[in-house]
Amino acid sequence: MKKNTVLENVRIDKLVFGGKGLAVHPDGRKIMVSGGAIPGQTVNLRILKSKKNYLEAQIQGIVAKSPFEGDLPAHYQVYGGCKWLPIRYDKQLEIKDDQVKDALRILRDKLENTVFHPIVASPEIYGYRNKVEFSWGKYISDREGVRDEFRFGFHKQGEFDRIVDCDYCVLADDRINEIFAAVRDYSRDSGIPTYDPKTQIGFWRHFVVRKSKSTGATMLVFSANTDYEGFTRKEEGELLVFVRQTLVPKFPEIESAYLLRNTGKADIVTGEAVKIHGSDTIVENLLGLEFEIHPKSFFQTNSLGAEKLYETALSLMKGQGGTLLDLYAGTGTIGILLAKRFDTVHSVELVPEASADGKRNAARNGVKNVEFFAGKAEDFVKAFLASGKKADAIMIDPPRDGMHPDAPKTILEFKAKEIVYVSCNPATLARDLVVLLESGEYRLTDVVAVDMFPHTHHIETVARLERVS
Repeated sequence: MKKNTVLENVRIDKLVFGGKGLAVHPDGRKIMVSGGAIPGQTVNLRILKSKKNYLEAQIQGIVAKSPFEGDLPAHYQVYGGCKWLPIRYDKQLEIKDDQVKDALRILRDKLENTVFHPIVASPEIYGYRNKVEFSWGKYISDREGVRDEFRFGFHKQGEFDRIVDCDYCVLADDRINEIFAAVRDYSRDSGIPTYDPKTQIGFWRHFVVRKSKSTGATMLVFSANTDYEGFTRKEEGELLVFVRQTLVPKFPEIESAYLLRNTGKADIVTGEAVKIHGSDTIVENLLGLEFEIHPKSFFQTNSLGAEKLYETALSLMKGQGGTLLDLYAGTGTIGILLAKRFDTVHSVELVPEASADGKRNAARNGVKNVEFFAGKAEDFVKAFLASGKKADAIMIDPPRDGMHPDAPKTILEFKAKEIVYVSCNPATLARDLVVLLESGEYRLTDVVAVDMFPHTHHIETVARLERVS
């Protein structure tokens, strides 16, 4: 089958992890479908790749809507990060729960006595994000006859050099959207140029809003190129005046604002952070504890959903007393929450800034039995074992790629009573569980899917392993 061949009237059977649709060609080959597929849709597809055992295709047109499409919010607009918006939320939960179970089927007989608990829904499905990152951009194409010098919104799905203008982000609350609109109007009318990644000329790059769900305190982060030809400190001065004299009086919940002097070529929010208003941090409350948020801090983007995730992890961890290893700990949130149940907690995180945040948050909450280590988890566990130390329980919360290949077998050497694994990727969770379970020393007792990201394909999973003997 040739590239660009059009297949008509194809039914989307399901969604697989990552958000792609799955259909079946009459010849029996599976078709992986991109472009916002919804189970139950009938679509026309354009073939992108033709392989021996499968096809890759993109939706070219919708022939019939899916019965799983629900009522859309008033401010409906699909951006790259929320392409499941058209799917009813109850169906989203069903899809995600099935995806976790599908991923873990490679464990086969290891699942005989495993309890798969009902998926935990997000307390909010709109306006739940406590952090939203917007991007400025421009798009100039003589071939298309387009010359947009100013765009402000989100990256277009599959085309990261294009920005789609945002009217309203349904994953952010009304107040964040109002602040966004005020910044959009100011930056558009300021005459200060938007950054062009091709020429590295221009000022405006990214705008980040962080908001505490518990207190309403808000932090603004302006990422700007302060190193282009023709730049003067005038731009910084005008931004400072706008923040202090326009934004803060209109939105008094803005307690902190920063400028990131972002002179790198990569399209990421980074650079020297210069405070231009208010306090150094804002504070979020989770499960009765306070956590400081800095402009570069990692923090779960759904505060109420994070409480559900942590409650799930804490409830599965049965141990009391002894030593807990909290690996891939981020800012140490789970370890701090569990500290009252253990004699000692060792919080291990690769990123030094995140580990430093954890140390500050432990002190803020009067938690004194957590020790923080900045370094690779696989290096730490080897050194910990070599020193003759033991762990009674292990908490694992790795990034999307899962654990380092050396880590699972080393972790088994601790012979800990239990292991709780928090994962944001069911595929890498399944891969790591295969190694942890293959010796027969542990059994998988519980699996819980937790939805922290409604209207996206992302899903968290918490799994508990118990030592058999």
